[in-house]
Amino acid sequence: MAWSRPAVAILLVATAILYIWDLSASGYANTFYAAAAQAGGESWKAWFFGSLDAQNFITVDKPPASLWVTGLSVRLFGMSSWAVLVPQALMGVGSVGLLYLTVRRAITDQRLATAAGLIAGGVLAFTPAAALMFRFNNPDALLVLLMVAGAYCVMRATAAGSGRWLAMAGVALGFAFLTKMLQGLLVLPAFGLVYLLLANTGWVRRVLHLLGAALALVAAAGWWVLAVALWPASARPYIGGSTDNTVMDLVLGYNGLGRIFGASGGGGGQGGAGSSFGGATGLSRLFSSEMGYEISWLLPVALLVIAFGVYLAVRRGPNTLTHNTKAALVLWSGWLVVTALVFSYMSGTIHPYYTVALAPAIAALVGVGGVLAWERRGTAIGRLMLAAMIVAASAWSLVLLDRADFGPVWIRWVMISVAAVSAVAIVVGGRWRKTFATAVLIGSLAGFGGVGTFAIATAATAHSGSIPTAVSSVGDSGMGGGGMGGPGGQGGTRGTPPAGGQAPTGQAGTEQPTGADGGMGGGGDVSANTELTALLEASDATWAAATGGSQSAAQLEIASGTSVMAIGGWSGDPTPTLEEFIAYVQDGKIGYYISGGQGGGGMGGSESSAQQISEWVAANYTATTVGSSTVYKLT
Repeated sequence: MAWSRPAVAILLVATAILYIWDLSASGYANTFYAAAAQAGGESWKAWFFGSLDAQNFITVDKPPASLWVTGLSVRLFGMSSWAVLVPQALMGVGSVGLLYLTVRRAITDQRLATAAGLIAGGVLAFTPAAALMFRFNNPDALLVLLMVAGAYCVMRATAAGSGRWLAMAGVALGFAFLTKMLQGLLVLPAFGLVYLLLANTGWVRRVLHLLGAALALVAAAGWWVLAVALWPASARPYIGGSTDNTVMDLVLGYNGLGRIFGASGGGGGQGGAGSSFGGATGLSRLFSSEMGYEISWLLPVALLVIAFGVYLAVRRGPNTLTHNTKAALVLWSGWLVVTALVFSYMSGTIHPYYTVALAPAIAALVGVGGVLAWERRGTAIGRLMLAAMIVAASAWSLVLLDRADFGPVWIRWVMISVAAVSAVAIVVGGRWRKTFATAVLIGSLAGFGGVGTFAIATAATAHSGSIPTAVSSVGDSGMGGGGMGGPGGQGGTRGTPPAGGQAPTGQAGTEQPTGADGGMGGGGDVSANTELTALLEASDATWAAATGGSQSAAQLEIASGTSVMAIGGWSGDPTPTLEEFIAYVQDGKIGYYISGGQGGGGMGGSESSAQQISEWVAANYTATTVGSSTVYKLT
């Protein structure tokens, strides 16, 4: 079709503009991961382990796959905001493109297949959570790209009964594990189910292919875990976030069961239900609080499509589902349901931006469901479904826009009125082809207008800190500015955080961090102390300085280009002990000690040793004031 390639090109260019335009306004965004990218750009060892500093004292609290990308970018182009953030934006463009290719395989008619792919790609691109995270340097951008790549491979594997394509899906999920551990495997049940039920091959081959894919996943994820386990602990950095300096402790604790069950899961001090803006557990969580603003706009439509798909799958007669369409519905429905239930009920630390993992499934279901309803527009059920999708999208958008007090009130009511009129025209106007098509188009624009505008405003807002949130709004007191041009200039976070959050610092566009992808931080930006930065730049010690926690260490590393030892890491890691710290000082490896640093999840298990270190330094060295910081010269 002559129009398909230009249409896809327009989609991808629009996505690139949305994600790249004025990207440097966010600076280094999350300085924790930016510092690790800088370290990886300087040291291949730091790059391999995902170290926070180039001298490899401690790693970040996630596996390093996302840092392999940004570390290479920094090595190639130098340390800059663009070098850190552009890879994330390109991953977003790649995710949209891959989703288009995946969704179009669900529909037999090529024109409708292209339409379904374009709709899905557009919905993904303009989901607020996606517009937020593909302009930010947390690991979630690569996570989404790898999961969508896995879905593409599963669709091809199911259609062809191909063990090779299924193994490639396993590899994609293996690297998703190396990006964000167990969250990368939430789509695994859906992938396995669709192949087991619908692969175009016999049952024995299906089982064998699934076993082969499982081995591919274990190999793709396990090689790095094995390398770290075999590497002598004395010759590598401490594994940040763990209690015993092992990756498996991260898998089963801090980044695994601890996220699901809270502190009872061995999560290194993970919070209770609703911590870090997650809201109370339950089915309403994704629709409420900050999560609602970031992901729920078209979630009611996706749930309608799941019900519609079940109806079409069980009914008999003409217009039944094709094999590929059934596979797509099982895949995306399984992805959405499993991930949504986990996010809704996990009682450990959860942040609203995690919900970007739901965006591809919602987008795919909207694209496939819209085309399925259009194909059946000659029937009452098809017209009712089209009308219901438009009404659900616009009605819930009205609720969210009203709750956020986003934009002029009259626009919201025009939107819902247009959607209602269009829905009526769709239901009763099936005989008038042009009127029907116009009603579908206008109604779809009305239903998509709220989420699209909110996504653009989110992308136009600068974000920093460790818990980025969607654009600020008038309805949230103490607003930091944001897309609607309120006081404060640049914004990006809500002045009154939902239950479980903290009050903002007063700096537009930031929240106090509450975990390694958001822990309990505090204090100001120590990198603004130019006198301290100059002092560290002049140091020739292995670590120019040591300070309490990764947040301050990361800021100082970026500002000075030196390595800074993060005492206690991000989440209160038990390193270094007082004895180890004294040995580093006696060997002349630490230039200065800077008191009052920021961690992430608090000092946790290393509180006593951190306090002991602080007291030992104060008792044995003379304090001086450098700018606004208290500094002890150790060498």
